[in-house]
Amino acid sequence: MRSIEDAGALDGMAAKADHVAAFLKGLANAHRLLILCELARGERSVSQLIAATGIPQTSMSQHLAKLKEEKIVSFRREHRTLHYFIDSEAAKDIIAVLDHHFCGKA
Repeated sequence: MRSIEDAGALDGMAAKADHVAAFLKGLANAHRLLILCELARGERSVSQLIAATGIPQTSMSQHLAKLKEEKIVSFRREHRTLHYFIDSEAAKDIIAVLDHHFCGKA
């Protein structure tokens, strides 16, 4: 039998499950992971992201829109240039772990 505290904790998790699933779905794409790995090294303009990842402009725009929609990245405008950065502490932490386990190995 569940205690009242256990029930409250499960209700809290259930309320966040959809949000967490959407967040993970935002990360679960090879191109978006490439973008986030590049942004983990610092703020980048769209042209810098395209040059670093090889992702075409149209695809880059779609992936950045998805990452913005999930509140994973944000941007600042400098004249006509948009500079993107990771705006989610959870995403920063996850990308750091992925970088350690998958990118740092030969």
